[in-house]
Amino acid sequence: MEIKPIFDRVVLIPKEAEKETKSGIILPTVAQEKSQIGTVIAVGEGGIVDGKEIKMQVKVGDEVLFAKYSGTEFSLDGKKYIVLKQTDVLAILGK
Repeated sequence: MEIKPIFDRVVLIPKEAEKETKSGIILPTVAQEKSQIGTVIAVGEGGIVDGKEIKMQVKVGDEVLFAKYSGTEFSLDGKKYIVLKQTDVLAILGK
């Protein structure tokens, strides 16, 4: 199934939460922090939102840092996705 966001929305797949510390301690599920990094898989067209013209800054394939409590999470075909506004994207991560 294809996901096509509207206006200034972005769909991304969140990165898996760290299951182990750098020193090798395995974290229980309740101690794992929700990841704030994800990969963009779909981008809206932008346009006029709330009377302002919005140009999309992110593109499909970008790895981004997003605000911790932003967006709407959902599952589709066994995969987790997050839909959020472009303004909730804090940074595009470079390689």
